[in-house]
Amino acid sequence: MITVHGGFITSVESDVKSRSKEEGVIQLSGFVIPGLGNVHSHGFQRGMAGMTERGGSAEDHFWSWREVMYRFLERLTPDEISAITALAYMEMLEAGFTAVGEFHYLHHDPKGHPYNSKAICAEAVVEAAVQAGIGLTLLPAFYRYGGFGGQAPSPGQRRFICTPDDFEAIFVEAGRALIRVPDSRLGIAPHSLRAVSPEDLVRLLALHPNIPLHMHAAEQQQEVNDCLQFTGKRPVQWLLDHAAPDHRWCLIHCTHLDETEIQRLAQSGTVAGLCPTTEANLGDGIFSGVQFQNSKGNIAVGTDANVCISAAQELRSLEYSQRLRDQKRNRLAAPHCSTGRYLFASASKGAERALARKIGALASGYRADMVVLDGQNPALMDKNAEQIFDGWIFGTNTHAISDVFVGGTRVVKEGFHMKRNEILQNWRKYRNHQGQSE
Repeated sequence: MITVHGGFITSVESDVKSRSKEEGVIQLSGFVIPGLGNVHSHGFQRGMAGMTERGGSAEDHFWSWREVMYRFLERLTPDEISAITALAYMEMLEAGFTAVGEFHYLHHDPKGHPYNSKAICAEAVVEAAVQAGIGLTLLPAFYRYGGFGGQAPSPGQRRFICTPDDFEAIFVEAGRALIRVPDSRLGIAPHSLRAVSPEDLVRLLALHPNIPLHMHAAEQQQEVNDCLQFTGKRPVQWLLDHAAPDHRWCLIHCTHLDETEIQRLAQSGTVAGLCPTTEANLGDGIFSGVQFQNSKGNIAVGTDANVCISAAQELRSLEYSQRLRDQKRNRLAAPHCSTGRYLFASASKGAERALARKIGALASGYRADMVVLDGQNPALMDKNAEQIFDGWIFGTNTHAISDVFVGGTRVVKEGFHMKRNEILQNWRKYRNHQGQSE
């Protein structure tokens, strides 16, 4: 039995008589686990799922995928951004994520002009979070250049590009909109070293010293090579030497690190925000998870492009990538510990830090974000507390989730989101509009 006040857990009791009619008391049976935080999402990209899986050039990679993404977003309106993002957030909740870090860089109209309300696209994200009922850490992205050395942006990037003053206006207006989401957080996201100058980054750090900071880093080998050419250092090496990342930072991907970067990044307290499904989809590479863990590094997971949304799958894919590379089993587990439980605990701890929210535990003082697993799923039946995470992460072929609560409010019941029909109806309107435009 869990008692909730103001969206937070005040007490947790077991084996007590029913008091479910009392205000603030939630009585749950079965396997109850904390909701997991999703540290990296581009919500609008959910609308692209399945649209880029087509054979073509032998050189198909992240950079060619990016051009398809640019074409996809050319016509999206704020209402359509909201409809797609609400669908993604609904699916996150049904899949066990109860909070999300939205790395939001789609700011302007299709021609690259600011809207009258500079943060109208951020407001669309907020509306999606309100509709779905998910916890939100909103991370407006500062994106100024098209590549290292202050390269001019391509036409496909015009909806992202901001001057420092533009970005600050978006940040302020996004903060006002975010008030609508209970227990929300506002952070910043300098997009990457290829999209911001060193001077821009120093300025952002000085203006926003005590809030979450997320940034893409070392996702592709070409990015590392370009950074070496323009700065003389690898991306994460440069950040460690010049920007002093710490516990409030979350560096996304970190796919291509050398041994020194791994050790130094782990020691800094920075969270490595890993997106195994997207990284596999784009052919980015495999994160050095075992070395990072052995160096006491902090990890978390995200869904990034939202090509397929599942908390269990992200954790499973992370572990399996390490097994495939090393040709060994149970790579991200502590000795004599359940691999699934250890993975989940590690990702929960990292998400709590990266999203700046008290989530990831069923204990007093934590947000009442709770996931009830389906005890009738064959992979979960007859499992003890130690085995339940292994059954869920490695043994299920569905979400295997019956109910989900965010801040003590039920948002998923018997496997389906409470507003599923409404959210799908809005999604269909968007799809119909896109179909008529093609």
